[in-house]
Amino acid sequence: MSDTTLAPPRALDTASEARLVWLRFRRHRLATIGLTLVVLLYLVAVFAECLAPFSPDKSNARLVFHPPQAIHFIDEQPDGWHFRPYVYGSKLARDPVTLAAKYVLDGSRKTYLRFFAQGDAYKLWTLIPGNVHLIGPADPSEPVFLLGADRQGRDVLSRIVHGARASLSIGLLGVANSLLLGIIFGGLSGYLGGKVDWFIQRVIEFIISLPTIPIWLALAAALPKDMSPFGKYFCITLIISLIGWTELARVVRGRFLALRSESFVTAAWLDGCSRSRIIFRHMLPSLTSHIIAAVTLAIPAMILAETALSFLGVGLQPPAISWGALLKEAQNVESISAAPWLLLPGAAVAITVLALNFTGDGLRDAADPHGH
Repeated sequence: MSDTTLAPPRALDTASEARLVWLRFRRHRLATIGLTLVVLLYLVAVFAECLAPFSPDKSNARLVFHPPQAIHFIDEQPDGWHFRPYVYGSKLARDPVTLAAKYVLDGSRKTYLRFFAQGDAYKLWTLIPGNVHLIGPADPSEPVFLLGADRQGRDVLSRIVHGARASLSIGLLGVANSLLLGIIFGGLSGYLGGKVDWFIQRVIEFIISLPTIPIWLALAAALPKDMSPFGKYFCITLIISLIGWTELARVVRGRFLALRSESFVTAAWLDGCSRSRIIFRHMLPSLTSHIIAAVTLAIPAMILAETALSFLGVGLQPPAISWGALLKEAQNVESISAAPWLLLPGAAVAITVLALNFTGDGLRDAADPHGH
């Protein structure tokens, strides 16, 4: 007998499916950047009270439409240079030509900034009291507007940070509802076929044929005017998800039609497995890449839908804060010309949608067993 030695197994040969997906995902540079941004954005939404420099409702009638203030890091003093972040103060002056009031830089006044500064009191998640903010003025009485102020003198940066919580969570909750409805109805349609398939497909075609924005507007406008912000938040999430499940249902149905004749499904049926077990335990796991692609593309659509509804005045309204409600401040040319920084919530929406799309593309490619 020849003396043969078995080669040790390679790390990739014994890696789990999740590990293989992660290794393939890491090779997708844009997807990695997108996932990092998504994680950071959701951390901002979770810890909004700590990260925002001020309370989102704190107003200053003397500083309406205050422009953004640039941060300077090197502080020149008589004894030398010091690394100490600060912003210059400003004062109102008259334009000598138009006589319009405008803010001019006041180089004699400096407002120093510090990390973990004490400021406005808050309750994190309405439970934990605190007053420490990630960044803020060393003197809590000094106003600072890193991204400018709105028409009531409220800090735009603080309002964008707080608006992330409503806009991003609506995307997650709406997709969760759509995912549940899409898997249930799409799975039943593809697995059972026949009259059940015919009925579900006619319902889906009817919903898809409806003009989306007018239906959203009609349903949102039908909500009671005196509904609480939390109740309106829940209803808007439900309205968006009730229309968004149809695409996922069609994807699941198509895959189920192809899978139900596979040998492993037949083996499970002959083994006495129930329909629900065959659907959820044997067929759905093979749809991972398709479900991931549909879900990650649906979250940006949900966020854009909430932004559109709030921008048009039928979504979340004050005192609730969302990116769409903040964009409503920039609905007229006069506001944009006076304070173009009011469009910054739109930049937050664009960055979030791009990051989610990049992440979804990377996850779809990494989870697709036929793509590698």
